[in-house]
Amino acid sequence: MADSRERIRGPPRDGREGFTSPRQVLRRLMLLSEGRQYREAATVVGRLGPSVLRSVVAELPMDILIEALPHSTYLLESFFNRLNTVVPNPKPEVPSEAIMWHLVKLFSNPHESGLRQRCTKLAHAIGTWQPSLRDALMARRKQLDQAIEGLGVHGLTADHSGSLISLHIALKNELQRHIETYKTAIHKLEELSPVTVNPDPAQSSHQRLLAISHGDIQQRLIDNKTLLTMLDKPALKQLSQLLENLSQRVQNDKEVLFCVGQIRRIDTSANTEERPAAGLLMNYSRGCEAVLGLMGPLSLSAPSSPTSNGCSSGSDGYHSDSDTDETNSELVRQYGVMYSKNRIDTLDSLNSLPQLKHAHQLKAKILFSIIVLAFRACHGLKERKVLEVRRTLHVLDANDDATAALDRAVRQNLKDTADRFPMGDVERQVANQVLSTLHEYPCLEACIPLIHYISDCVRLAWKMTNQAVPYYLDTDFTLGLLQPEKHERYPISEKRSDIIRAFLWPALIQNGRCVYKAIVAT
Repeated sequence: MADSRERIRGPPRDGREGFTSPRQVLRRLMLLSEGRQYREAATVVGRLGPSVLRSVVAELPMDILIEALPHSTYLLESFFNRLNTVVPNPKPEVPSEAIMWHLVKLFSNPHESGLRQRCTKLAHAIGTWQPSLRDALMARRKQLDQAIEGLGVHGLTADHSGSLISLHIALKNELQRHIETYKTAIHKLEELSPVTVNPDPAQSSHQRLLAISHGDIQQRLIDNKTLLTMLDKPALKQLSQLLENLSQRVQNDKEVLFCVGQIRRIDTSANTEERPAAGLLMNYSRGCEAVLGLMGPLSLSAPSSPTSNGCSSGSDGYHSDSDTDETNSELVRQYGVMYSKNRIDTLDSLNSLPQLKHAHQLKAKILFSIIVLAFRACHGLKERKVLEVRRTLHVLDANDDATAALDRAVRQNLKDTADRFPMGDVERQVANQVLSTLHEYPCLEACIPLIHYISDCVRLAWKMTNQAVPYYLDTDFTLGLLQPEKHERYPISEKRSDIIRAFLWPALIQNGRCVYKAIVAT
């Protein structure tokens, strides 16, 4: 045992022997880490050159060091400082995101004394190495705060008389009121005079309508006014408000459960089933805020660059533009979340269908096709809406300045109203395209998570399509060679081959620049 300890502590005779061979460095670092001698290991890392550093980063079991936080802070900090100093190109894959979320976990429920002092330099080094993580943290904190706020909107609501009651009771009362009114209206329609109800289409021809007498017009007015009085009651107009309230509550609860699910993946010991959701979300929101503070002022971070791991989270695979356009950065993050979260959740649901149990490639193609169809349909809808406004206003000269101004105004309006624009027709269009192609799998029609995934894809595509600089998908799905500038290798692919076997997620393009790499299997 003493000899082993001596081997760990004893430096090489010439001071350089241990740093020339990646295998020797790796073995030494693992021995030091096993002995929890992280300061000594950090000293070794601080002397590594670019090539040896790249090899060591690729082979060292980082997950063990992450689990050892905050004790392994010195070693991880040394790694990132060294990476930021030598900046090997291309950048090696480092689980910086996993480290960041582990820090959030530690700060969400801090038990270690001096945690902030021990982790400040590490957080700052990570922020310098991968600036896009700051955007991911800000987005997650905002998402957590919104989820917490959404928990408070499930209280009483006002009915048509202004009394505060449960939303479910308000809906029940409102529906009963509608049923009674509609029954009365149907009965009245059956009693109406032949002037207003005539099964013969010829009676409604233009010539016949011009020939009716004063008394017929008077009777028609009475009949229609009676129906209008019956149906156009202020009390009957509350249903849409109640449904909007119900829809908001559903969305809020989905956000809360999504956030809790993210926390469960970060911290398997969080006991999310038993703990109050609000307290859990508040803790992790504070954790995000604490790690953001440790990263230091934004101006100290290195310029943003594309990340190398485009499939591990929604913040990967794109350039961070938070300084100039926070909206665009958030949309690209949502596009990443659509791949890493929504797609995976839907894939789990498809896996539970007996008919698709072994159709692995088919399930991946279905989810890939939906996002492509969604973008295609949304771009087509936007252009049709612009042309519809032109035709309505009889503005047909495409080269006219007035036409250009009108087009800009319409496109701006579509952008401003993207969150509330009715997309039901597009959602049904995309769903019908998928289901009609796969008619031999009727189980898909009853797969509710798949329908929700279609809706989410269409909604996101519509928002991205209507930006001032719209987003497009790279539709070059040629199964050629992997191109690092726009393709990201799926983690469990064959790393010794650069031949693309399948596309799992399309690349996102804005202004001719790839802002989120395609995920491909090799």
